[in-house]
Amino acid sequence: MNVLFEEDGVFRAGVVLADNVGSLQVTLPTGRRVKVKAAHVLLRFETPAAAALLAEAEAAAKEIEIGFLWEAGPTGEFGFAELAAEYFGAGSGAGATPAQAAAVLLCLHSAPMYFHRKGRGRYFKAPPEILQAALAGLEKKRLQAEAITRMAAELVAGRLPEEFKAQLPQLLYAADRNRPEAKALAEAAAQSGKSEAQLLLAAGAVASAHDYHLGRFLYECFREGTGFAPYAPAVPAADELPLVSVRAFSIDDAATTEIDDAFSVTPRAEGGWHIGVHIAAPGLGFAADSDLGQIARRRLSTVYMPGQKITMLPEAVVDQFTLAAGRTVPAISLYLEVASDLRLLGRSTQLNRITIAENLRHHEIEPLFNATALAAVTLTQPLADFPYRDELMVLWDFAQVLAAGRGQQDKADSGGRKDYNFVVDWAVNDGRDGGQGVDGPGVVTISARPRGSPLDTLVAELMIFANATWGGELRDAGIPALYRVQTGGKVRMSTVAAAHEGLGVACYAWSSSPLRRYADLVNQWQLIAWLRNEPPPFVAQSAPSTDLFAALRDFELTYAAYAEFQRHMERYWCLRWLAQTDTRTLEAVVLKESLVRAMDLPLVLRVPSLPELGVAPRGARVRLTVESIDLLTTEIRVRFVEVVAGVIVDVAADGESGDADDVAADVVNPVATHVATGVTTKAALSADEDAAAAG
Repeated sequence: MNVLFEEDGVFRAGVVLADNVGSLQVTLPTGRRVKVKAAHVLLRFETPAAAALLAEAEAAAKEIEIGFLWEAGPTGEFGFAELAAEYFGAGSGAGATPAQAAAVLLCLHSAPMYFHRKGRGRYFKAPPEILQAALAGLEKKRLQAEAITRMAAELVAGRLPEEFKAQLPQLLYAADRNRPEAKALAEAAAQSGKSEAQLLLAAGAVASAHDYHLGRFLYECFREGTGFAPYAPAVPAADELPLVSVRAFSIDDAATTEIDDAFSVTPRAEGGWHIGVHIAAPGLGFAADSDLGQIARRRLSTVYMPGQKITMLPEAVVDQFTLAAGRTVPAISLYLEVASDLRLLGRSTQLNRITIAENLRHHEIEPLFNATALAAVTLTQPLADFPYRDELMVLWDFAQVLAAGRGQQDKADSGGRKDYNFVVDWAVNDGRDGGQGVDGPGVVTISARPRGSPLDTLVAELMIFANATWGGELRDAGIPALYRVQTGGKVRMSTVAAAHEGLGVACYAWSSSPLRRYADLVNQWQLIAWLRNEPPPFVAQSAPSTDLFAALRDFELTYAAYAEFQRHMERYWCLRWLAQTDTRTLEAVVLKESLVRAMDLPLVLRVPSLPELGVAPRGARVRLTVESIDLLTTEIRVRFVEVVAGVIVDVAADGESGDADDVAADVVNPVATHVATGVTTKAALSADEDAAAAG
């Protein structure tokens, strides 16, 4: 006697050695003996041999048309042997052979879409409507699988499937892995050995690596585009604001468009000077709840990157309030009465109108006003004559007094660190990028200037003084504001005035860049309300308003995201410069372990082949060979060549006192200038602005 039974979901046949009513001892064709419960036996048969039954059943099952079997099945619950007898023996009265019955069992078991299982060997057929839905789903899956195979083949061949065009941003930056397009992309990547981004770039989904990086940022932060919604225009400067007769001038990089700050130095009749710190006042032109106020609330900051920027406010509004030469503009002015020995005699804050006499530019002034030239100044040998020389000398001397008052005079040395200017000429492309193919238009030039120059220092000190002064005024008036706080080495935003230990001030409220930072604009609205003795837009009951907390949280997160994007794009353009100039050898300074910083670029690299610190210690100058550059991943592979003998660079200044927790995060200098052809933008400064170059 032979039996067909089910074991662990698998059908087996064997020879019965002993039948103990409740269980059987069965020998399988392999020779293994098993104990089978009687309830698990599906079929008892004499022929064919146990070893041949399943083979014959599988062959017979291939001849059974599952659709016809479903039609032939009874409407209620049935056993497989009953259906086999009906299917094979109908009209003949002969019934079904054991092999035929087993064949029907195999068909029923393998077609759960057609037949639902009710127990061992028992089934009922799926209702017609359920079967049709299941068949439709099966057909959909088949067509989808064919489409995935086709789309993957197109991608491997360098063609962009038509289905991809409607969802490119999602596929590039946030692919839904359940969609067939994403599955095709993953399959093509597996077939080609390329990354998904490389495949899409090769297929023309994005024009260049530059556009890929920019597109990711826009997808994450500007999903609705970079244009501005319609808005009610800002109110022009009110004529009732007093027009102050001062000779105001700004100090900025070439062609900066968002000029937030300017200065004036007027001699006092009794000796000393009347120094003015003038800040652009867009807060006088629109309110926090206006169209423009809501635009600024959504954007929170200007976005900077080499070659271009995305402004917080519409360009027409920026142009209306920027402190451009020859314009009479509204301003919040901090006036300082300074004695001839540079003692501060008094201060006052006013809302007024000023006329900007000049926009001084770093590249024009620094060759004449720099640390070397100032060191050579004597009573008999003053600086060479140039516009605003005397005013700059007064501001420089006063800035040193301010720095000493904060206990910062010992930090004047920048430690050899540099600021970098990125100039991108979008009209030119030399076609060289390290053999990777042309990566779109634009040729970049990167130039350096020493960090902590006299111009930087005097601007920074005056901005720090203004921000600390106005923060203190708002605190004392009980008006909430957004403060920068540093305690225990950690810098954060706060609605509560507290010390900024790194700057050595009792409180510090960003107020000097209202055209490009929402935190400064919020503080300006609060200052205007204080000066006019009006209720501030952000009020305090028992605690600062939830609106102010929300603005703080959103600004901090958004500002960090913008700064991270800025660093990423600066890294991209550094690699692009290396590729365009076909640079094969780099010199760098060892920062720690395998981390180095390029000597002439704001570029921090990891060098796995760098020797241990005993051979290449911290500060050692090393020579590297550039092996490969990948602009899409912004990765560069370099190989250690040698230590430049006898050269040790002081890298102590690499421990930033601002927001950066360690030098590895300082991929590029956060105080950089980005220049496009005809357009220069002031970089979105990180917390390094606090101590280095505000404004």
